[in-house]
Amino acid sequence: MNGAGFSGLLLDDPAAGVFRYARTALTSPDIFAREHEAIFSKVWLYLGHESEIRRPGDYVRRTVAGRPLIFARNKTGEVRALYNTCTHRGATICRQDAGNAKAFQCFYHAWTFDLDGALIGVPDEQSYGPGFDRSEMGLKPVAKCESYRGFVFVCFDPYACSLIAYLAGVTDYLDLIVDSAEGEMEIVLGSNQYTIRANWKLLAENSYDGYHALPTHETYFKYVASMEADARKKMGEIDPTAAGESFTATGEAIALGNGHAVTQKIAPWGRPIARWSPLFGAETRDEVAEVRRRLVARYGEERARLMADMSRNMVIFPNLVVNDIMAVTVRTWDPLQVDEMRVTAWHLAPTRESARMREARLDNFLTFLGPGGFATPDDVEALESCQQGFAADGVTHSDISRGVGCATQRPVDESQMRGYWRRWRDLVEGRVEVPA
Repeated sequence: MNGAGFSGLLLDDPAAGVFRYARTALTSPDIFAREHEAIFSKVWLYLGHESEIRRPGDYVRRTVAGRPLIFARNKTGEVRALYNTCTHRGATICRQDAGNAKAFQCFYHAWTFDLDGALIGVPDEQSYGPGFDRSEMGLKPVAKCESYRGFVFVCFDPYACSLIAYLAGVTDYLDLIVDSAEGEMEIVLGSNQYTIRANWKLLAENSYDGYHALPTHETYFKYVASMEADARKKMGEIDPTAAGESFTATGEAIALGNGHAVTQKIAPWGRPIARWSPLFGAETRDEVAEVRRRLVARYGEERARLMADMSRNMVIFPNLVVNDIMAVTVRTWDPLQVDEMRVTAWHLAPTRESARMREARLDNFLTFLGPGGFATPDDVEALESCQQGFAADGVTHSDISRGVGCATQRPVDESQMRGYWRRWRDLVEGRVEVPA
């Protein structure tokens, strides 16, 4: 299958201030199949974080773009990404979500593989003919596996560019996150997993769409504003901030190359990094101030301000979101079919933060982006409602023209989505074969 039959899906006319995409891009099984070939088999995809496999022998199993994988650390400490299928008859090798092992053994016929995937044990091996060669029968590694600041990605195309080239401007913002924790971040044990009955690209749009924040998440904004006002009142303080249109309309949207983009704005309330909120408790004020002092001493006032005071939503094309907001969430999703995706989210935190700050961070995470938080159920309902609306086939296109032609792009504008869709088009139509 090539991209010749998939042209004309975007109406992109900057002079007229119009950008629309055909809704068939979110409903067509043929386009969904093309995406698997042209996108998910070609670009770098998030696998996991190095902190999930700290020790030699640690492993987790993952599914990336429909492919079962083993994410492991070998005896010498190197990260490995192996296809989770026995080379004998195909059974999955790794059958536990996570653990520590000296080797992987298939439960079906007991073929055994070391942590690098080499075949090291075959029961009754002498029964095989002279052409049997253990060295040819090891677990197959993914074509490419690379890491940046602890974030591990895989690519199924052996001819793809390096990870650093693919991430482009994303690295600046991953640096901000990791440096804010003084270089040491970890995935907190556990994850959120759920499915959404909607096309996978809708979650990319939603993840850095500032336009929906107030109408969709109004209850959350009112709740936190009320809670913070009450907390300040008890401390005898006046709340200097107020959530509203002035907050959501500020900030900027920044293109990062290769379809990636970030929106950032001043955080309306606290951030456990180094922006104190009374919701963290009076006893945390000095600790947060000390973290900020160290950041200023190490990185200077301006970089410390970006780390402490600015919230960011970043989408790394095609299906990874890093929400550096009230807490840091890493969220990815696997397209299951044209109108369904499986979402997995983890919480990322500084390795050396105190127990009370970890508690405040997790509370922020669960209150907004947790499975029962204020935001996630709202967003799931919104995306599923969109997918249901696409059945009204008299309306053929969706519009993301907000902010076209404006010199400055805000989070409530839609330039970040337009860049995403242009990259999607270039890959689906075959305009680029290897990500630049």
